[in-house]
Amino acid sequence: MNNVAFDFEDWGLIDFQAAWKRQKQIAEDIRLGRRRSTLVFCQHPTVITIGRNGTDANIVASNEYLEKKGVYVAPINRGGDVTLHNPGQLVGYPIFRLTDFREDLHWFLRAIEECIIETIATFGIIGGREPGLTGVWVEGQRKICAIGIHCSRWITTHGFALNVTNDVDEFSMIIPCGISDRSVCSIQQETRDKIDFADVSEACRTAFEKFFF
Repeated sequence: MNNVAFDFEDWGLIDFQAAWKRQKQIAEDIRLGRRRSTLVFCQHPTVITIGRNGTDANIVASNEYLEKKGVYVAPINRGGDVTLHNPGQLVGYPIFRLTDFREDLHWFLRAIEECIIETIATFGIIGGREPGLTGVWVEGQRKICAIGIHCSRWITTHGFALNVTNDVDEFSMIIPCGISDRSVCSIQQETRDKIDFADVSEACRTAFEKFFF
């Protein structure tokens, strides 16, 4: 789409630390005017990340168990608490210069939520927001998408993690986002049908293209 206000890249399955390094380089290039805002889609091997508001007290699994499973823990500079990425989860990094859209982080978070709500609606799932919480929920109880961003000089990094076909049982290693009284779900789990990851990726990209123009 020629009128889209951002570029798009799909990195496939990529190590979290490698992706973080690439994010930071893109953000710097945007700051210097070398490139436009960029939406990145990818997947990560299983990794636990801890945001600025998080604590390793919300990691339930022992260090020995994580080491045995080959799962490492990455403290990072996004907002939010503890979350988990694994294959089959659509991770989106909207590395955007908000000056080109709206210099308002609250608006940006709600915009991401809106794009995700529209995405999952394509598959017959009604998503919504919960007062005081960030992310997208199903029936107010099951979190289908976590969101956490970092912003410097109105350029954002990090983004969202939408559960598609991933193994949500792995979330038992943590207390997702520090919320112990709710569960995690995926698109495939909610639809009880075989889901094509590429279809979800395309629907999500289309939602972002419609919203940010």
